[in-house]
Amino acid sequence: MKLKMKKNDENGGNTILSVSPLKAITLHLICLLGLALAFCIPNHIYSLDLITHPSQTLRMISVFLAPVLILLYSHLRHDRTQCSYVKAVGRGLLALPAGAAVNALGATILGAPVGFEYFPKTFNWSLLMSLLTFVPAACVFGSSWTDWHRIFARTKASESTDYMISLPAHGAVIGAWFGAWPMPLDWESPWQEWPICVTYGAIAGYLVGLVTSLGCIIFCNRQQHLKEE
Repeated sequence: MKLKMKKNDENGGNTILSVSPLKAITLHLICLLGLALAFCIPNHIYSLDLITHPSQTLRMISVFLAPVLILLYSHLRHDRTQCSYVKAVGRGLLALPAGAAVNALGATILGAPVGFEYFPKTFNWSLLMSLLTFVPAACVFGSSWTDWHRIFARTKASESTDYMISLPAHGAVIGAWFGAWPMPLDWESPWQEWPICVTYGAIAGYLVGLVTSLGCIIFCNRQQHLKEE
């Protein structure tokens, strides 16, 4: 698994990592394993699941998933000449509550239930969404507004790490939006309650984003090899 070093003029000449398809596959598999364990451990050890104990389950998922994502994406930091691995980890930890606040605010504006009884559910759901969206970008890009705007506003990916961050994050947000559709329907099913179906939608969208990003990395890598030939 090779990590090629290259210069990026758009980032002021900072040394960044060019992730090979094999490395991307490995990182995605670790993310998937971490996500699977984050769901299985609360269920098998503490008998918690999203339907019966949504708030506690979401909190446990975030606790187990946070170290995996922060440690992995900190290894892919762009400004490697100015940012150490420990500093990148710190950026990820700081982004977790900041991203949670943004996600909670967005969910509330879009119609999430408001009230004391819903606060723990919204808070723990927002932490999970922050892990899937804000934290990877903070570990890799830090406070670079140019990169954040390019990835999330313009959706213009230029490196393999851009695809690994942008597509899963967009997938999680879009999946959460689609996951909210069954909530107002009169099916009287327990999984329709906030934020159960939204969480399932976010996870499904995140997984689709992971697979799509891997396909983009493989395609771009192949195109680059063809140009070099």
